[in-house]
Amino acid sequence: MPALAYADASADATIEDATSPARTSARTAERQAGDRLLADLAAGNDAAWRTTVRRYERLLRSSARGVLRSDADVDEAVQRTWVLLFKNAARINDAAALPGWLSTTARREALAIVRAQQRAVPTEDVGDHVAPEDADMAGALMRLELRSALLRAVDTLPATQRMVVQAMLRGEQSYDSLSQELAMPRGSLGPLRGRAIKSLRAQLMPSFA
Repeated sequence: MPALAYADASADATIEDATSPARTSARTAERQAGDRLLADLAAGNDAAWRTTVRRYERLLRSSARGVLRSDADVDEAVQRTWVLLFKNAARINDAAALPGWLSTTARREALAIVRAQQRAVPTEDVGDHVAPEDADMAGALMRLELRSALLRAVDTLPATQRMVVQAMLRGEQSYDSLSQELAMPRGSLGPLRGRAIKSLRAQLMPSFA
């Protein structure tokens, strides 16, 4: 076969392979899985967060380490980045862009820490000079930690109590609608809820007292 004809045939085969139904289906499935991941992150899904932190923690630390030297400052930049992901996951349109987004955000937060240190006020009243955005960041981080702790505690409840709590966490509902949704007697929901709250309080209060 002449070289030109062979090149044309190879190009045709490559195009046909790239547009084959199997590859198209695989790309669609990958995109859907990425969309689900971003939705789960935005919703605070504990399993999705554990997977994402495990996958990208090293990337974040490397990006922050390019700017910062202190381990404590690197930890701070990484934590800020996770909080920002929690607040912005729903706005990321493509999960393939997530590694780049995380790396860029970690570096930006590292630079923000450097700038804050350069203009730090060296007095015992430094608490009076906390920037509003830093206070917001701390509050968001605390809310994220509290939610993660709550979800872990809920997972330890007996099945019936866990179902009641999970249904209530999705939003305000009447006992009648919960009874119908969970296929449980209406009169059992109050006692189950009470026992679940008592158990959750016992688990969570030592951590946040």
